[in-house]
Amino acid sequence: MTVLDARTEHPVRFTLNGRERCASASPRRLLSDFLRHDLGATGTHVGCEHGVCGACTVQIDGVAQRACLTLAVQVEGRDVRTVEGLAGNDAVNDALLGDLQAAFKRHHALQCGFCTAGILMSCADWLARIAGRGVPDEEQVREMLSGHLCRCTGYTPIVAAVMEVARARTAEGASHA
Repeated sequence: MTVLDARTEHPVRFTLNGRERCASASPRRLLSDFLRHDLGATGTHVGCEHGVCGACTVQIDGVAQRACLTLAVQVEGRDVRTVEGLAGNDAVNDALLGDLQAAFKRHHALQCGFCTAGILMSCADWLARIAGRGVPDEEQVREMLSGHLCRCTGYTPIVAAVMEVARARTAEGASHA
């Protein structure tokens, strides 16, 4: 077990959205602040700072996790993906949106957009985990979304977007079988 000096910044080497990164952080620096303020990944939003709202959700080694409950030094040697990584590193137009992001746009699954990045990261993780198990029903999608607070959309367009992507991916998988 490595003991870190709280008074010293320590190098943190990890992969961020497919690119190797190294930056220094104090042992108490939250991953959410590290990503936003030190590395410029401003798609990671900070809402409640208690892990309740889900706005700060990122993927660490492919698993959705709250960045406000993770210390920056904990991602040493790991793979971190933020909403900026869903569409690739150079997305500048709708043609480069990922299928999930495009479905959110088609279904108007955001209004103010504050919670959207975290919801997208959780949905991407969940859809990857259920791949090959058929299309989820609305209740399953709503259960997955229950860890997120969205005060604008009422969740209905988000559910529709997620179900559209699940249906398309299932159909695509069936066509490749």
